[in-house]
Amino acid sequence: MDIEKIKKETPVVAEIAAAKEVAWINPKKTGFAEAAAKMELGRADMDEASARLKRFAPLIMKLFPETEDRGGIIESALTEIPKMKEVLAEQYGAALEGRLFLKRDSDLAVAGSVKARGGIYEVLKHSEDLAIESGLLSGYGDDYTKLASPEARAFFGARKVQVGSTGNLGVSIGMMSAALGYQAIVHMSADAKQWKKDYLRAHGVTVVEYAGDYGKAVAQGRAESDADPMSYFVDDENSRALFMGYSVAAERLDGQLKEANVTVDSEHPLFVYIPCGVGGAPGGVTFGLKEMYGDNVHVFFAEPVQACCMLLGLATGLHSKICVQDVGLTGQTHADGLAVGRPSGFVGGVMEPLLSGEVTVEDAKLYDYMRALWESEQLFIEPSSCAAVEGAIAAAKADEFKAYIEANGLSDKMKNASHIVWATGGKLVPQPVRDVFMGTHL
Repeated sequence: MDIEKIKKETPVVAEIAAAKEVAWINPKKTGFAEAAAKMELGRADMDEASARLKRFAPLIMKLFPETEDRGGIIESALTEIPKMKEVLAEQYGAALEGRLFLKRDSDLAVAGSVKARGGIYEVLKHSEDLAIESGLLSGYGDDYTKLASPEARAFFGARKVQVGSTGNLGVSIGMMSAALGYQAIVHMSADAKQWKKDYLRAHGVTVVEYAGDYGKAVAQGRAESDADPMSYFVDDENSRALFMGYSVAAERLDGQLKEANVTVDSEHPLFVYIPCGVGGAPGGVTFGLKEMYGDNVHVFFAEPVQACCMLLGLATGLHSKICVQDVGLTGQTHADGLAVGRPSGFVGGVMEPLLSGEVTVEDAKLYDYMRALWESEQLFIEPSSCAAVEGAIAAAKADEFKAYIEANGLSDKMKNASHIVWATGGKLVPQPVRDVFMGTHL
């Protein structure tokens, strides 16, 4: 691979390689109708995923009583953050037009992160397939609380569910798998926070640690699972089930936006900023948002400067055939959930015509944004989540974003815009760790 040639042909790669913060607009984005006509996944797949989660709601309520207030539907609040909007204008010179919201997947029940969506969904889909095949369930119309019975637990207990993770996906897969009775095994990279490993072990999950990065944990976990016919491996890089589980967020967000008196149409654009690691969660959410709102939603990913694998894959068109280490980056970041060196090729391919662009951010800013959100709104999210704030700042300040807004005929509509910072994790962070975060200065 001739990296110097790639840098010359795609100038943003030179900036990426120098670990500079960049704002990048995706030149391959097309109109949604054109993109949708070529995609193998569609609204029917989203509807199927949504229906499956509703079938499982009574069981989820039984296994996790904290979900009773939402009837067993694991969902997070959408909260307007006007004081944080003022902070962005006053402290960062980023005067956003329109309204600013925080989508609080940081507070999702059971797993405390966006991974509760895709991770829990995939475990449920696998369990449903097994239960119907074995006769534990007679069909989709059966009583799913049967899967909490001693007979079902013994059935699942003879089987394993395994996953490779930097942290949050492992928590969601581990928690749901263990709750159903599976032997849950999470292969964790060195980037994973100790408290996440401790949390999983306290809930009966086996945690295997690796000195290497995320890629090594995934490869080893997959190899061990593939060698065991009673084991199921959750593949964060290529799983369509994970992807569709994340996508359901969009239809639920639609109801929340209506409750907040937010219109999304050609006169009222919606801008969404999502932290990105390997790509599954932000990709699935983006897919769902585009299915809901088409060309009226503009989605941007945010990644750390040392681990901007999705941006590198999209900008070069090489997707999973290139990793950040190829251009001299370390892949190491305080944003543990985003510490991924190689992107999902599957997700990159789906995002190519849908994603509006990307921003990258230095680690030190993550802590500044975290403290600013806490001080202004009394809302805590973990450092990884705070990458999304950089998207909102770029939308107000970056020349690339201004050019994008003008090119899409939105200049006179931004006063009617709504902006969503998608918080991806934070609820489960122990107080002593939060205290360290709040005092961290890089």
